[in-house]
Amino acid sequence: MTKEEVLAKLVFDVELRGLSKNTQAEYYTKVKLFQEHYNKPATELGQEDIRQFLHYLTTEKKLASGSVNTYNSALRFLYGVTFNIKLNLKQIPRHRKQRKFPEILTKEEIQALFDACDNLRDKCILMTLYGAGLRLSEVASLKVSDIDSSKMQLFIRNAKGSKDRYALLSQANLDILRTYWKAYRPKEWLFYSRNRNGAPMTSRAIQNLFHKYVIKANISKNVTVHSMRHCFATHLLASGVSVFHIKQLLGHTDIASTCFYLHLLKIESLNVKSPLDELVELDKANG
Repeated sequence: MTKEEVLAKLVFDVELRGLSKNTQAEYYTKVKLFQEHYNKPATELGQEDIRQFLHYLTTEKKLASGSVNTYNSALRFLYGVTFNIKLNLKQIPRHRKQRKFPEILTKEEIQALFDACDNLRDKCILMTLYGAGLRLSEVASLKVSDIDSSKMQLFIRNAKGSKDRYALLSQANLDILRTYWKAYRPKEWLFYSRNRNGAPMTSRAIQNLFHKYVIKANISKNVTVHSMRHCFATHLLASGVSVFHIKQLLGHTDIASTCFYLHLLKIESLNVKSPLDELVELDKANG
């Protein structure tokens, strides 16, 4: 079997499983790079080759744990499903997920980011990312028909986990979307590509415009497009919105994923009093 035939067989299996488009693309790319690394089709490689490749990604390429795990998942699928070969999974362990606290922009910094925009479309994208707490792929995939102004919500189709959900549509977000629509008259995709007629904007294009305005707004924090989603959740929690409501808005399956944002709030914003302070106050009251 050639390298191309391996990839074609992989594509068939991921489509047969109904995996999301993002997962399909990830698996295809990772297996392609695995074969290119050895310059051999995967049918001529085995478990020890997988181990050596993952070790190379970790120690020499110094990829993050999440990235290495994506390669791991793709190769497990290829050998376990496509080739129907039983692997000793203890010999190709996944990295423990290391979750670091992301940097959160203040509301003032968010506003500075919006003010830095010199283009109505770009400002509209950033306001929608933050205002609805969307993922990068979700804002890129929005269609004009996904806006429901009567119910003040955005329809998010085929999100993470191949699930549909509704996201929050604020009045400010709706107002700028209406202004944008009148100026640009998008037909199908809400944010369409200027270079590819009839196609949505790419994730890379949105990433580029985000970083452009971060620099222009003189924001020194280490932030990404996904930081807007973190800011959305954290700011809602700080304003008193329940964790369960935010879980629905973000489309989380596990409440633990949403509870993570509790750790991002400053202690003073929670208005929590230390038990020590209560003891001191009680002592003072008793003379």
